Amino acid sequence: MLRDRILLAFALLVFFFVLLLTGGKDTFVNALLLGGLMVYLWILELIPIYVTALLPFVLGVPLGILDTNQLALSYGDKNVFLFLGGFILALSLEKWHVHKQVAKIIIHIVGYSKPRILLGFLISTALLSMWISNTATALMMLPMALAVLTSLPKKDQEGKFALFLMLSIAYAASIGGMGTLVGSPPNIQMAGILDKSFGIEIDFADWMKIGIPVAILMLTFVYAVFYFSLGAERKEHPEDFVLEKKPWTKNQIRVSLIFSVVVILWVFKKQIITLTGFPFGDEGAALLGSLLLFIVPAEENTSLLVWKDTEKLPWGILLLFGGGLALASALESNGVINYLTTFFDAFKTWDYFWLLTVIIAVAIFGTEFMSNLALVTVFIPIIGAFALDSQYDVVQLCIPVTLAASCAFMLPVGTPPNAIVFSSGKITIAQMARIGVVFNILALFLIATIAYYFM
Repeated sequence: MLRDRILLAFALLVFFFVLLLTGGKDTFVNALLLGGLMVYLWILELIPIYVTALLPFVLGVPLGILDTNQLALSYGDKNVFLFLGGFILALSLEKWHVHKQVAKIIIHIVGYSKPRILLGFLISTALLSMWISNTATALMMLPMALAVLTSLPKKDQEGKFALFLMLSIAYAASIGGMGTLVGSPPNIQMAGILDKSFGIEIDFADWMKIGIPVAILMLTFVYAVFYFSLGAERKEHPEDFVLEKKPWTKNQIRVSLIFSVVVILWVFKKQIITLTGFPFGDEGAALLGSLLLFIVPAEENTSLLVWKDTEKLPWGILLLFGGGLALASALESNGVINYLTTFFDAFKTWDYFWLLTVIIAVAIFGTEFMSNLALVTVFIPIIGAFALDSQYDVVQLCIPVTLAASCAFMLPVGTPPNAIVFSSGKITIAQMARIGVVFNILALFLIATIAYYFM
């Protein structure tokens, strides 16, 4: 489209004009420029978002804001391989229709109305995400949601219900992770920083006192917004909706067993490592399951998966995640993040509630454009030092910020569950941003209120 070409040309002109104006040697400005360009392109989708994710790879070294090691660590991050392994596992579920069998069970339990289906997916996804990584949870639940959609009549496979069902996976996976200390990597990261840098220990029970109420209330808000936004669809009971029961095949059982082994390795990783003395990561468990799928025979005298099956993998998502990590690395290493947090010094005399609100807002909207783990790693030491200097309670500021880091509801790059759901092709960035900003604002005031009155 002509409009897209004009907007793209405008962005590139501004980018190179500022580079020429500054001489291209100021790495702070260069990192800020690259970040602004990528966000602009991601939001407007002027070029494929996966191509935008390659910009750090192309421009990082010439601009002096990334070195080759940083690029390798970003695009080859362990979470990229967790994505890869998870996608292969999901592909096997889809190939042998295991996800459809599981979807039938879910629908029979929660009921056949559209609001009940949404509620069932919200609750089950959130409960899983409290104990399993939100990435793994989203990977497990997405095929089931897709199976529900494909089982509906054609007219019900589009519209608000289909959109909300996809978003229920992304949002509930992030919200559930807020409930427990092990539910999301930023939670553990914050606890480690407070212990090492400030001598403050956060145990499981301490976290759950605020994490569980926030998670429950956020889930309630999400369901309420979806429920009332369904409009006329809220009262619909798809008359043609039929889930025919079929016996489980040997291939389905074999795939399910491999998938179950991976889930057990994810859930009981610490216990297994302690028992066996053999360390492994979530990505190792996912790739082990993937390897088994290419080795274990199927009934058709071939393996459960063959390499041709990988043509269906959303490879672009791996680039998207790597590009987001590379951008975060560029912003961090060139002082952009630190600079953006220095303005808190001006708020030392502010009322505590409004100070909380500002800090939480920065965390919520900041994590839309960078890894929540990276944000917590950079932000928590600064906030902790600011709290001590300003005589605020370190925990009262740091826990809300960490919870806020899990509230990226607007963009696919904001958090892995968003990216995974986006890979389904059932949702656009504009739709996710339009609905997500509502929940970002709700999360902002919810976390600030609970932290102010109950911590």
